[in-house]
Amino acid sequence: MPDHTHDHQPAPAPGQPHDHAHDHAHAHAHAHDDAVAQARGHIAAPTRSLRLGVAGPVGTGKSSLIALVCRELSGELALGVITNDIYTDEDARFLRSAGVLDPERIRAVETGACPHTAIRDDVTANLLAVEDLEEDFAPLDVVLVESGGDNLTATFSPALVDAQIFVLDVAGGGDVARKGGPGIGRADLLVVNKTDLAPYVGVDVPQMVADATTARDGRPVLALSRHDAASVEALKDWVRVMLAAHRAGAHVPQDPGPMAPHFHADEDHPAGGILHSHA
Repeated sequence: MPDHTHDHQPAPAPGQPHDHAHDHAHAHAHAHDDAVAQARGHIAAPTRSLRLGVAGPVGTGKSSLIALVCRELSGELALGVITNDIYTDEDARFLRSAGVLDPERIRAVETGACPHTAIRDDVTANLLAVEDLEEDFAPLDVVLVESGGDNLTATFSPALVDAQIFVLDVAGGGDVARKGGPGIGRADLLVVNKTDLAPYVGVDVPQMVADATTARDGRPVLALSRHDAASVEALKDWVRVMLAAHRAGAHVPQDPGPMAPHFHADEDHPAGGILHSHA
């Protein structure tokens, strides 16, 4: 493992308040022509970490994707993770047990409400968790923020993350990618996950990727299996390129758009649930 020790101020003692004022200025420099080569080379230290959101429906493999990124890139980058669950810290405990990072670098936010509420409507709890993590382990290269499992409309606020990955999986059906929605359509990267399962669920992966590419107007789509070295390397290169662009001031966080109205089942609600929007 490389030495991620840097000159920095020590973290506050337990119980002391954190100062959440951070310098969000970017260095405005030209991006290197070969982004992958630049990302693999020596890059000046960022003013703060690249904050990378990971969203998608329940069961698509968001936690496994984050574990994969940590396992593959922790040897070259200083990483941290924030997970979101409604009532538990299940995803954080999964990642800690996987041994992909120092357990102290993996922290949980219990949202207590719709998963997307804490990543889009009121990001305070997540933002404070990210800033605490950045302060305690400064400087970090990348902080991954995992949304709780949600529907196809879930997106992160650009006030919380700099870029976002939306995750689908082949077990959800080959037609899901062409259904669209702000997450599928406008996230910085769409991952079609668990492609090794395609023969068992009758999904044509090239067609699913083609449908997704059409739905995204040509924005990047990655067919991923943790068992396929080429796709894993492509994911690593995407993270490296995004980090290089962030450090160079060449990436501007985009708002994928408001969530569509949607229904939440609730046995305690008189109508059995509630239809609402997050415009």
